[in-house]
Order: sequence, then structure tokens, then C-alpha cells
Amino acid sequence: SMAAAGAAEVAQALSRPLSCLQEPDCGRAARLRALEAIRAEVQERPLSGAVVQEVFGAQLVRPLARCLAGDAAERCRELALQLLCHGLSHGDRPGEALPVLLPALAQRLCPPQGFEPSEELRLGLVQLLSLLLRRCGASVAPYLTDVIRVLQATLLDHYAEVRRESCRCAVACAQAMPEHFHMQSESLIKPLMQTISHQHYRVRVDVIQATGAVIQFGNGKSVDDVLSHLAQRLFDEIPKVRHAVTTVIGEWLLHLRDRYSYFHKLIPLLLGSFTDEIPENTKLAWTYWEKIGLQWEKENEDDLKDKMDFSVSPSHYPKGVTRPGLGCRELVSRNLSKILPGLCHDITDWVESTRIKASQLLYTLLLHAEDHITQHMELLLRTLYQACLDEESDVVKNCVKAAELIGTFVSPKVSLRLITSAFGKTPKPSCIMVLTAVIRGSPKEILQPHLTDLGNTLSQAGVCQRSEEVFYMEQLLFCVQALIDVCQEDCKEISLQLMKVLVTIMAIPCSQHLKEKVEETMSSLAEVQQLDSFLYLYKEHIIQLMEWVSVSCDCWTCYSPEILQLDVIATHSGPVIGEALNNFILILKTCLQPNKDPQMRLKLFTVLSQLLQKASETVNSQGLFPSYLETVIKDILAPNLQWHAGRTAAAIRTTAVSCLWALIHCEMLSPKEILKVKDGLMPQIIATMDEDSKIARLMACRIVGVFLKVCGRQFDEDKFTNTYTEVLKRLDDASCDVRLAAAHTLTNWFKCLKDSDVKSAMESHIEFLYQELLIHLDDPDQNIQNAVLEVLKEGSVLYPELLVREIEGVVHKHRMPVYCNQLLHHIQSAKGSA
Repeated sequence: SMAAAGAAEVAQALSRPLSCLQEPDCGRAARLRALEAIRAEVQERPLSGAVVQEVFGAQLVRPLARCLAGDAAERCRELALQLLCHGLSHGDRPGEALPVLLPALAQRLCPPQGFEPSEELRLGLVQLLSLLLRRCGASVAPYLTDVIRVLQATLLDHYAEVRRESCRCAVACAQAMPEHFHMQSESLIKPLMQTISHQHYRVRVDVIQATGAVIQFGNGKSVDDVLSHLAQRLFDEIPKVRHAVTTVIGEWLLHLRDRYSYFHKLIPLLLGSFTDEIPENTKLAWTYWEKIGLQWEKENEDDLKDKMDFSVSPSHYPKGVTRPGLGCRELVSRNLSKILPGLCHDITDWVESTRIKASQLLYTLLLHAEDHITQHMELLLRTLYQACLDEESDVVKNCVKAAELIGTFVSPKVSLRLITSAFGKTPKPSCIMVLTAVIRGSPKEILQPHLTDLGNTLSQAGVCQRSEEVFYMEQLLFCVQALIDVCQEDCKEISLQLMKVLVTIMAIPCSQHLKEKVEETMSSLAEVQQLDSFLYLYKEHIIQLMEWVSVSCDCWTCYSPEILQLDVIATHSGPVIGEALNNFILILKTCLQPNKDPQMRLKLFTVLSQLLQKASETVNSQGLFPSYLETVIKDILAPNLQWHAGRTAAAIRTTAVSCLWALIHCEMLSPKEILKVKDGLMPQIIATMDEDSKIARLMACRIVGVFLKVCGRQFDEDKFTNTYTEVLKRLDDASCDVRLAAAHTLTNWFKCLKDSDVKSAMESHIEFLYQELLIHLDDPDQNIQNAVLEVLKEGSVLYPELLVREIEGVVHKHRMPVYCNQLLHHIQSAKGSA
């Protein structure tokens, strides 16, 4: 034949270089020349496949293989390799070379005996193996053990390119002889997993693809050995690596022989890619998942018949979310009990990225599981309570989204019972977060029958007064806001309970910013009930709120939260407090008895004094306060003006005096009322002028001034005397304001005495007072001088000659006689006009 003739011709040309190669003492240069000559004959002439095959099979394979396996010169080995590749690519029966080549490859690449030092050559050798696998296919089967031994070594080669080629080789091997490969595939898993986290991302991609093929065509049981490694690669920062994982998992879920046994292990990995930040990866995962769902539907048609015919899509579904197909939903529901425990463990893992990934996956799973969530509620809630306290905000955000799905798919009969029973133990802020999310996810009409229970639970002291921690209270506030947002006008039936919760939150000593948020929530509660402002909520509920807050008021201490709540109800309700005076005054009367805790009385007095500053807009908005004045003064103010040792007692007296002054100042305590109470109060007010507190002394001076104005004409000698001696001391006060007030009060004292029957009996006192006042007329402070001048002008009417004598006695001692002269002038002109 032509082939034989051609081959004979080439063979003849090759005989010299070949015999040279086989001589034992042939030097390096000679070997190189011989190989070059072979190349010129074989590679550089256009020979047919048949000729190449003849020449190779008969003459070249063995010497070239020997050279490849044992020649000391790298260049010779390289030429031999090139020639072999040429022969295998162009010859038409490459399989015949296997018995010679595979042992040679194993000898050169497998420890212990062989190690090819040149990186490039090791790469070439593995490429040669790939070529054999591609060209010879199943005929490599008898040599599979050698191939696997080679790959076990080269998959761990130091040169990244060798590892990559080995991965491609493993794929070629798996595809070439799946039946035989199945028996030995497990031997490649260990070296593949040892190289799956290689520093070069391209190596990682190749390893993942190789793992996919090795398991697909090999032993499916190896899935268990590689899953954790693949899961780790889903956190790889290189998108292509994650893409490779998604592809492998997707292919397994479609084509793996034992895929049904591995659904529960593989589904989480594929669904984990739904949240990949690269849209292309997300789309890939969804595309695979839809195919897998449809394929499963087809394979289980009979089983699903009823569901396909009668399935109704839920009336309430998360906005903007596409509902997954039936097969996808069924796959998740049927595997959920196997997936959830591990996932819940991961959500509380110590590695942040694991927790984030797991929390994203939880949402995806629940979206598929729909009402199948119900049987897993206890485990789910336990996990969510813990995960919602995570310091990583992404974990919390994902868990809240997942909890909203509980509201969407699980009957509130179940979910609310379980969540509120957790409130029985100490409620954590996370319990409330989960409840809030469930409420937000629920349809309005389904929550309606449970509103009263929810309102009662939230307003229990054990829930809303459990903690003063701002974070806890914020969660409670969000929960109320969620109820209002979802249930709208239905909240009318729990309006009182929600007000109790809001008052409690507002009452904790916390940030102004939280108080503003509470007010916004109150306003929205008013709005859903068509009320103009939250004041109307107080109008509706103030009596019940007062009763609620005062249940135990007989045993309050300064630490009782009710005091702060009363403060909110009384001061935040504006004019509405004027409609609940009966309750309010009764609470004050009970709690402000002198034998009660001083700190608590101080707090309550402060509230009262605040309200009295703007009485017409608060307690007296309805004009009803005057009818309680007697109780306020006799039972509340008077007992607390008594002197007791201690700073708190002094502060209480100060506040009580401020309250009394506020009553007088806003004219609620009318002259008629003052006449009724003066006898009881006067001694205590006079005593208060000697208090340590400047405010107390100032108020007391002013009050005495008013009392004099209203009823001083009826005073007897003793009262006049007591009054002026105490007020006079105040002219030496450290505070300028108090001295001015004292001067003002003395003016009133003189006015009263002018028309009094006891004027003559008081002459010696008046003389003493003139002397004292004249000293103060020379005060260093000009304001005091002017004030004292006014006092003396008023007083000069009583005994003008006496005063003139006194002035003349001291005028030469004064630093500034001008005031004395003005006074004398005033007396003179008064006399003239008289």
C-alpha cells in the first residue's frame, strides 16, 4: 500500500539517527543532533496519518519514551516530548502507544522514583496525558490506576499551571471512561480538596470544575467530602470562583445519580447564591433553580397532582416578590426539617460572614416553605431571638425580613401564642423585634381578632416596665407603631393599652429623641382614630390612665416608675389634666403626707409647681381648680412647709413655697381665699424667710407682702411685730433680689399700719425701724437705696417729726447724703400739701 511504501522510505531515513540514539556512549550533543534529524524527517514533512502511525508505532515510540523517561539533558527530553505529541496528534491509532507511554509518564511524574525537575516539562507531560485521554477515550481504562497515581501527584504540583492542566485532565479522564472511573474517583477527592483554596483564583476555578466532573461521573458519595469546601468557596472574593461553585451545584442537582439523597445538602448552597452581589451569579442560580424545580415536578407528577390542580396562590404575599414555582416550593418544604437545624446553628456562628450568609438563606427558605414554616416555629423563634441581638446590622435586617414572612404565612393563633409565651419569661428586646416583624408581615384582617390580647400583653407591667434600657424601649415603641401602621382604625379597641405603653416609654429617663418619636407615634394613633391631635387621646383616657397609674400610690417610693408616668400624664396632656383634678389631687394628697419618702415628695412637688406656673393652660383649664384650693393648701402645702432637718426637706419646703407663690401670682388664690388660709400659713411662711435656699426666701418675702396687702389691716400688735422683725433681717440678705423683695414687703407693712388701730402702740417699733432703714439708705447698691427710699417715704406718713429727727441725727454719717435730703424734701412737701 501507499502508506507502507511511504513509511518504509521514512524508516530508512530514520535508521541512522535512531541507531545513534541507542548507542550506550552517545554524548549529549550527538543525542540532540539525532533528535533534531528525527524531527526534520517526521514533523517537517507533510505525512499522512497512516504513515505517521506506521513510523511511530514501529520505530519511534519506544526510543522516544525511553528518552523522555531517562535522558539527563532537558533539551533532549523536551524534543522527545514534542515528537511524541506530534505522533499522537497525527497518527490514526494513538491507542497502540498506551502500553509504552503510560508507564513512562508514571515513572517521570510519580514519586518515589521519578520527578521531572523542569516545570515546563512537567506541564508538557500532563498535557501529553490529556491528549492521550482525549484521543484514546475508554481504551485508557486498563491503565486507569497509573493515570490516577499521576494525577494525585500533579494536582499538588508547585507550579500552578501544572495543577490547572491536571484539573482538565481529571475532567477528561472522568468523561472518557465513566464506568471504570466510578471505581477509583474517590482517590482524586483528597488532592482536589487540598488545592481548592490555592492562592491563584484560576486554579480554584479549575479545581471546582474538576470536582464537579469527578463526582458527576464518579462516586456520588464523595459529595459529603467536598460540601464544606465548596460552601467555603461561596465566600470567595472572586466572582468567577463563586460562579463555578454555583454551576457545579446546579449541575449536580440536575444530573447527579443520587441527587435525591443529597437535595437537603445541595439546595442550601444553590439558594445561597441568590444573594450574590454579582447579578450574573444570582441570575445563574435562579436559572438552575427554576430548571431543577420543573424537572422535579415532572419526575413527581403523580404525587403532585392534587397540588397542581387545586393550588390557590396566597391572598397576602410580600410586595414585589415573585412566588417560586411549585416544584421549588415542594423541594424546600420536604427538606426543611433537615436543612433548618444546621442553618440555625450557622446563624449564631462566631464568624460574621457565615452569620450574614445564613440569615440571607433563612429568608429565601421561608419564602419557599410558606405555611410549612408552622411545624418549625419553636426552633425558628429561638434562633431569631438570639440572632436579632447580633451586633452585625445585616444579620438583624435579614432576620427581621424572615420574621415578617412568619407573619405572612403562619396563622397568628400559632405565632402570637408562641411569641407572647416567651414574654412570660424575661422578654428580651429581640422578642419584641420579632413580634414587631410578625405584625408587619401580617394582613390587617387576620390580626384583628388578636388585637385585644396583644394590647393587654404589651401593656402588662412585666413587659412595658421590665427595663429602662433605651434599646428595649425603642423596640417596644416600634412594636406599637407597627400595630398602628398595620391595623389602622382597628387600634381604637386597644387605644387605652397603647397609651399606657407610650406613657411608660415616655416616662423613662432617656433621650429627648426617643420622646419625640413617642409623640409622633401618639399622633399617628390619634390620626387612625380620626382625632385631630394626641391631646384628644388623653381627653378620652385620662381618668383611666390616672386610675391605672395610682393603683399602688399609697406605697410609692422615689424609685416607683409610676411617679414618672404620672408626671407624663399630668404634664404632657396639656389642658386635659384640668378634667381629672379629682384623681390628681387625691394622688397628691396621698403621696405628699409628711411621713412619705422625701425624695418622692420632692419629685411630685416639682410636677405640681411646673403645672401651677401655667395654671390656666393646665390644671385650671376648666376653671375647676379653685374648688380644690382648700385641700391643696391645708392638706398638701401647709404640712410640707413644717421645718424638718435635711437637704431634701429644705428642697421640699422650697418647692411648696414656689407652689404657693404660683397660686397667688396667677390670682387663683383670691383675697377671699387668702383670708381663709392666712392663719394656718403665716407662721410657716415667716419661718421660711430664714431658709438656706435663696428661692425659698424670695418667695416667702413676696408671699408675706401679698398677705399684708390683703389682710394686714386686721393684724394685731404681735403679728405686726413678728412680721417686720423677720422681713427686716432680709435687708441684710446675701441676695440682692431678696433684699429688694423685703423692701417691697416693708412698704406694704407701713401701708397696713397707717389705717390700723394699733398704730400708737407700735410707736417704739416704728422708731427702731426708721433707724434701721436709714442705715440701709446708705447701702453701696444704688437699687437698694432707691427701694429703701420708697419704704421710708411710705413710712414717713406715720410719725414724720420722729423721722426728721432721726434723719438729722445720721445725715452727717452718710457717704451719700443726697437720699436723706430727698427724704426730708418729701416730708416737707407732704406737710405743705396737708
